[in-house]
Amino acid sequence: MTHAPEGRAVTAVLPDADAGIPTAVPLDRAYDADRLATEALALREFTWRAQRAYGQDGLASEATIDWRILSLRSPGGDPGRTDPGGAGLLPHADTPYLAHTPYIAEVLAGIPAPLRAVRLMALGAGARCHEHRDGKCGYPWGAMRLHVPVITNPGAVVVIGGEERHWDAGRLWFGDFDRLHYVRNDGDEARVHLVIDVGLTPELLALFPEDFRDRLPWRDVLYAQPPKPLGQADLDALTCAFDMPAAFPDWSEEDDGTPRPDVPGSVRVADGRPVLCGGDGEPLFALVHIGSGEFRFEGWTEERTVQIDPGEPGPCARFRVRRGTSLTEYVRPVRPLQEDAR
Repeated sequence: MTHAPEGRAVTAVLPDADAGIPTAVPLDRAYDADRLATEALALREFTWRAQRAYGQDGLASEATIDWRILSLRSPGGDPGRTDPGGAGLLPHADTPYLAHTPYIAEVLAGIPAPLRAVRLMALGAGARCHEHRDGKCGYPWGAMRLHVPVITNPGAVVVIGGEERHWDAGRLWFGDFDRLHYVRNDGDEARVHLVIDVGLTPELLALFPEDFRDRLPWRDVLYAQPPKPLGQADLDALTCAFDMPAAFPDWSEEDDGTPRPDVPGSVRVADGRPVLCGGDGEPLFALVHIGSGEFRFEGWTEERTVQIDPGEPGPCARFRVRRGTSLTEYVRPVRPLQEDAR
């Protein structure tokens, strides 16, 4: 680990290696399309709500096209959430709808990666979404978005990086949705995909085609780390206050490098877990221990972590932002929470 002086950032940057990487590939998993469709059709008795995006500012407005969602996993298991969620206080959990889909539950259990959001996404006949990017979605951020077409037709296509494909039903697909893309349904019925957000693991990458893995810049792959337990003494030692980089809580956006004054923050313990708080003590993110006193945000990947370091020359907080093995680290001194005037 490169050490940075107090108040400074150390950045190691690697070149963009997307060139030559396929925009989408089928994975080594195929499922019974009829069983998938039967379960999805049985869920029509429930309310499918409009798609919504989610970022550090909260929920975006509802989609204005015919794009309806039924969430099987969501932040806190909330069945009303149609967004994929993100960094926050709540872990992703099953919604009550998953209990109605035993075969889909079996499919999900067989994916060798930690599950985040899982949604059934129905794009109506004649609908097309605007071209966009799903920010921080892909192997450099450790966040993979997978699709299983459930109900489809030849006019239902996915266009990524200008390449148009029709994805066959019952197959597990990866799309590089960090690139410009859109979906379109020229058919006469709704297209339904099972959309699965997962952390990245070596076992998941083993399902990718050999040609994809041969082209993959492995140095840029960010793997998910399993949570590590903490004892009460560990929790007690984490409680502290500090000033943190203003952009650090902005988890859904790329930092444009514009200098901004630090903002006050702290780590506190609530309901037996550490929480990163703002200057007024408002909880911002639950923290998940990934080892050696380093924590990612709940609902997010190792793209953004904080480590409370008790070592010499003095205790400090290390704020880290990653893109693959590109690392920016900010170091700030910590102080006892009871001495914090804020």
